[in-house]
Amino acid sequence: MLMGMRIAAGLLLVSAICFGSDWDPKRAAEYLDSRQREWFAWPAAKADGGPCVSCHTGLTYLLARPALRQALHEKVGRPAETGLIAAMKTRVLASANSTQPVKKQTSVETVMLAFLLARDAAAAGTLTPESERVFDILWSRQMTAGELRGTWDWYSLHLDPWETADSAYFGAVVAALAAGTAPSAYQDRPAVRDHLDALRSYLRSRLDSQPLHNRLMALWASTRLRGTLSAEQQESIRKAALDCQEVDGGWTISSLGPWEPHAGAPAQQGSNAYATALTAFVLQRAGVARSNQHIAHARQWLKTRQDPATGSWLAASQNKVYEPGSMQVGFMSDAASAFAVMALLDATPSR
Repeated sequence: MLMGMRIAAGLLLVSAICFGSDWDPKRAAEYLDSRQREWFAWPAAKADGGPCVSCHTGLTYLLARPALRQALHEKVGRPAETGLIAAMKTRVLASANSTQPVKKQTSVETVMLAFLLARDAAAAGTLTPESERVFDILWSRQMTAGELRGTWDWYSLHLDPWETADSAYFGAVVAALAAGTAPSAYQDRPAVRDHLDALRSYLRSRLDSQPLHNRLMALWASTRLRGTLSAEQQESIRKAALDCQEVDGGWTISSLGPWEPHAGAPAQQGSNAYATALTAFVLQRAGVARSNQHIAHARQWLKTRQDPATGSWLAASQNKVYEPGSMQVGFMSDAASAFAVMALLDATPSR
């Protein structure tokens, strides 16, 4: 018993030496900014009007970077922030004036853009005419019939965690975050009532069939859009997440499933940076205090796992092994790093 305690203490000491006892927001910002420079130069990301925006690298960057800017007392946004937003505006607004079918990427970007513009509108206290137009486009693209009534056309490429058959639910959650993040009077408008009712109905009725990853996202949305989940549903998700926390304070990626099997994926064991960062962030947004022992333990896990060489939180793909040094090999680290920043700064990207 004593020997086991000594080993555990030794492992904790090694961890503190290797990773440090706290984290460095400046290094995190440098990592996230550098990944955007790579993204803008990556041929596969090129699209009309500017680079496409992904869930893993683009959206998470746009959510986390304002929190870092505030923490670092930066006076202006990064070029990548304005560039990504401008590219989405170009495509979304142009598609609304086109007679061509809406591309799936544009449908996805419409949802993301509405959320990001709503965040800015919340800070200003009002939606701009351009933001109003984007929300009008958002609701015009909401599905009105069938099993997916209430949601949007989303990717289903058998790629966890954002592009699977379940990912239409993820997209609906982002739309709920958009509507709930806009100035509070927006969700009371008669013109959007039917759209929001369909969205809430979809999120509630499909909740139990979702992986914990998507249920956590729904919990986050329920803190913004009134009536999204019942109090019982919110508490059930909080309990499910806390029940699967590891003894070291983190969460495994498998605990946020169930996921599709991926024969070519790297083996993953133990606590995972993306799973831990997302869960800790959402639980804090859902009212679990920083002083709570579960959150305190998770925050300490994150503080000691920032890679001192890169400033990132390292996480591997759930789907396949990518070539070292490739753009794709960093996708999960991008998302892990962005949510780690938000969890540790205890900042919501929408206020």
